[in-house]
Amino acid sequence: MSMRLAVPFCCCLTLVLTGCTSARDEQPPPTTQQVELQRYQGTWYELARLPMFFQRNCVQSEARYGLREDGRIDVTNRCLENDGQWNQANGIAEAQVPGRTDKLWVRFDNWFSRLAPDLTKGEYWVLYHDADYRVAVVGHPNREYLWLLSRTPTVSDQTRDQLLALARKQGYPTEQLIWRQAMP
Repeated sequence: MSMRLAVPFCCCLTLVLTGCTSARDEQPPPTTQQVELQRYQGTWYELARLPMFFQRNCVQSEARYGLREDGRIDVTNRCLENDGQWNQANGIAEAQVPGRTDKLWVRFDNWFSRLAPDLTKGEYWVLYHDADYRVAVVGHPNREYLWLLSRTPTVSDQTRDQLLALARKQGYPTEQLIWRQAMP
């Protein structure tokens, strides 16, 4: 399987498998309740993430979200790998519950998701965003996935500490975070 196909496949497979293993006795984290998708769209830079198989070689990642006419969201994830190559995965996000924009299903476009579309959608919960939509915390309800996001590749120490405190308060293992690497 080529690297171009391997990353989206692994991404979907990982989302499916971890979705099946979520802890049933733990309360899911609270979300923002509502996200103004018009303001959320655009480019977000990953400041930090919890380790995951499909991003194992990423040193920098970014996501671009764009509203579609049908109300769904185009998703483009890009990853700069440690060998200097960019890898990209495209997908579509949609509300898990009509009218609620804080909890989304995301499905990446690959042969496996076309074969089993209901099995390959991952949960994308917006746990926090600031009033200006400059930073956000996104996670999975089972707390195995977490992304600290920003509109810029770096943030102040104060903002970083605020995002960490929020994620920690919601039960995410922030000591395991992998931080964005600066490139020469």
